[in-house]
Amino acid sequence: MSRRLPPLNSLRVFEAAARHSSFTRASEELYVTQAAVSHQIKALEEYLGIKLFRRQNRALFLTEEGQSYFLDIKDTFSSLVDATERLLARGAKGSLTVSLQPSFAIQWLVPRLALFSDLHPDIDVRIKAVDMDDGSLTDDVDVAIYYGRGKWKDLNAQKLHTEYLVPVCSPRLLNGVKPLKTPGDLKLHTLLHDSSRRDWNAWFKQCNITDINVNQGPIFSHTSMVLQAAIHGQGVALGHSVLAQPEIDAGRLVRPFTEVLVSKNAYYVVCREEQDELGKIVAFRDWMLSLVEVEQQAFVEN
Repeated sequence: MSRRLPPLNSLRVFEAAARHSSFTRASEELYVTQAAVSHQIKALEEYLGIKLFRRQNRALFLTEEGQSYFLDIKDTFSSLVDATERLLARGAKGSLTVSLQPSFAIQWLVPRLALFSDLHPDIDVRIKAVDMDDGSLTDDVDVAIYYGRGKWKDLNAQKLHTEYLVPVCSPRLLNGVKPLKTPGDLKLHTLLHDSSRRDWNAWFKQCNITDINVNQGPIFSHTSMVLQAAIHGQGVALGHSVLAQPEIDAGRLVRPFTEVLVSKNAYYVVCREEQDELGKIVAFRDWMLSLVEVEQQAFVEN
């Protein structure tokens, strides 16, 4: 004999509506429209041949049959929730492979990794440095840190921060023989470039400065190299805020000017859509988001 089961989606909607005594609150919980809730309830009532809800004075009530049915199924849904949470908790253990560019690994993640390990000793983080990302995760990678606009096919991407580009230099350069008092003083200094000269062009344009030659100074393939050159007094870099801030906090770099350029790009933490709620991925992502939020607030206030 075949087992008779009602439409499971309709049953899920019924459980939420009965628990809240409201189609509106059920729609909010399930992220669907109120009309969709009404449609699913109607489909379930037609399948069962029983009226489950009644309205009285604009309030929603379960019928006697609806109340009995809800009492019979609510524990089943609670068991499903508990089983899912236990499964996800199991996913909060084991190894977690993180793929990211070397500059982000060196400047930001590696110095903070012990903080995550202290909070989640059951998760063994493995770092995989890659020079470029192609917008897809290989089978051996759980999470990646991408730099871009946040649109990658079949990947869940959450923005870590707003990216600011800010001039930075060695403290020795700030008050040296050619002190940096205003942005115009940059004409007397070497400009250090990250991958291309576009960022400095955009920064000068925002500051309405047109008499400085941007086509001078070395170009580096990695942000960490640009920052190291600035630390050693080789010129002024236009640093990514999230990567430059640790060097600023340590006193190895200073910000000679307050003007910043808000970038259209940013760093994102990404994973496969089907693994978005996996325990170890959630733990790592939430930790990164909370830490970056605190650090960015400190950057903005300074």
